[in-house]
Amino acid sequence: MKVLVLYDYPPSPGGLATQGDLLYKGLQELGVDVHAVHFESAQEKEWYYRWFKPDVVVGVGYWGYTPHLVLHPQRYGVQPVPWLVADGYIANYQEVLNALPLILVTSNWVKEMYVRDGISGDKIEVLPVGCDTDSFRPYSKDDPKIQAVRESLGVSPDQLMILTVGGDAASKGAQEVMQALAIIEAKAPDWKYVCKVWPQPRTKAQNLLDLELATHLGIDKNVVYTTNTISRTFMPYLFGACDIYAAPSRLEGFGMPQVEAGACGKPVLSIKAMGMLDTLIHGETAFLAEVARKIVVNEVMLGEESGFEDNHKVKFDVPRTVDYRANVQDIAKYLKILMADSELRDKMGKAGRERVVANFDYRVVAKRFVQIISEKLGIPYIRNIKA
Repeated sequence: MKVLVLYDYPPSPGGLATQGDLLYKGLQELGVDVHAVHFESAQEKEWYYRWFKPDVVVGVGYWGYTPHLVLHPQRYGVQPVPWLVADGYIANYQEVLNALPLILVTSNWVKEMYVRDGISGDKIEVLPVGCDTDSFRPYSKDDPKIQAVRESLGVSPDQLMILTVGGDAASKGAQEVMQALAIIEAKAPDWKYVCKVWPQPRTKAQNLLDLELATHLGIDKNVVYTTNTISRTFMPYLFGACDIYAAPSRLEGFGMPQVEAGACGKPVLSIKAMGMLDTLIHGETAFLAEVARKIVVNEVMLGEESGFEDNHKVKFDVPRTVDYRANVQDIAKYLKILMADSELRDKMGKAGRERVVANFDYRVVAKRFVQIISEKLGIPYIRNIKA
């Protein structure tokens, strides 16, 4: 089995890059003859097609990446297998995707979205995103690396640290978490709420809105936003420094940070919807707030990035859900329970770690990938003795 993996390579700290890189690493360790290349690098991809002659080209992205992940390898007679995340709805490329023998998606919810938007479900297989459970693992609070993270964030040893990580915090449900914290502030132990967001133009305005909300709620002194560029190496220590990971996301096809937090032995607070239904177990590894509201649209404006001319209007026969909002009262209730009970936090964290190791470790995912490719495409797996 010869595999070419297309993603943001060499990997950035982002989720899609990590998704592709861990599959690449897992396949290498299995002895699969595998190479990686940037999904947009047409010349380098063609170079691999010509000399490596892969049996399959697996590309990481969403439906809008179809020209890079599907059409380009097809032009050279190579079999593409896209490994797709959700983007709210599919507005183009249904015909191209339906002609493929196999599509991978990251969760059962993502599969539901693709089927809803016109893709045949019998060719879609769920392959979860992998997690490096060697790096993302529990750390002692006395570990100097963990202490240094908390000190750098202004979190004292006796404070509870609640953490949210995302490209921006609002999309991960930070505003709902802040509203919940304002509800329970007088009855909760001393806490700090840390939001780690990535420095990019679109997040600056959103960060200001979030901090304005914190000020309006009267909790701004306990809310910390950190926007520095950091590496994947630092992330396990950031997760290790928190006591509770809170991300009742507004749109989440899988929820990689929630899984990584579980791998680090942290209880998770999220939303009972989307990819979290695959990754988290309510009452065992996490508390899942009910959905309070769904944001639906009847039409959208798209452009060149989606395969259309600019300002192309797409109208939906059935309104599309593009965002979810978690129940703030549920978040407040579950935060209060977790903040008051250190034994429960430890118990749920241990259960979360066990679940991630068993189901989402990158080596488990790589083995499942090989199994799917063998069964669905008839490509045999023969261990590369050079590996």
